[in-house]
Amino acid sequence: MSALAPALLIRSSAALLVAAALVTAAEARPDLRQMTCQQAQQTLARNGAVVFTTGRNTYDRFVTSRAYCDSWEEAVPAYQQTRDTNQCQVGFRCSEPLFERNRLHRMFDD
Repeated sequence: MSALAPALLIRSSAALLVAAALVTAAEARPDLRQMTCQQAQQTLARNGAVVFTTGRNTYDRFVTSRAYCDSWEEAVPAYQQTRDTNQCQVGFRCSEPLFERNRLHRMFDD
């Protein structure tokens, strides 16, 4: 066995592990395009927060309520295409408000 054989074996093993991890990650993320609206809503209700695949190279995080958002974020209704409808309200997305609420109130109180 040459000196290069162990190095090649390690590299090919590492490449296989990376490929397996990518496949596993993709399989673990539910695909909204393959689910009905009701299935998507039920999956979210069971878990509270889910990262769904939304397109060929896109994904997004959906939540059931503001409880799954950071303290400065708000929950806004999230609509997404599913297998059976173009506009399913899957749940909510966490979003940073455009303006800080207290600052906005102070601006208009003067």
